[in-house]
Amino acid sequence: MGDLFEAIMIIAFGASWPLNVWKAWKARSAKAISLPFYSLIFMGYVFGIFSKIIKANEGLYQYNYVFFFYVLNLVMVGTAIVIYFRNRRLDKQADQMLK
Repeated sequence: MGDLFEAIMIIAFGASWPLNVWKAWKARSAKAISLPFYSLIFMGYVFGIFSKIIKANEGLYQYNYVFFFYVLNLVMVGTAIVIYFRNRRLDKQADQMLK
């Protein structure tokens, strides 16, 4: 039952990432994005994954759907970070064109 609740938590946290990634891609600007915020979330998912791997190696956990959602969310946040750097580059190019 604990895995189910954890999966619901991870799904709830991750439900907004596809929309966030799409909006960031379309916006073509990094001005309203916080890289430290994205980085902290990314680190949280990394440590959640490490926790699952360590527990599995100790025989305390069997990989299941919860692990998949941690990885999926990590990929989505990683994508948002990549888009941030792309958008920051576009912002710099736009600023240089105005000068």
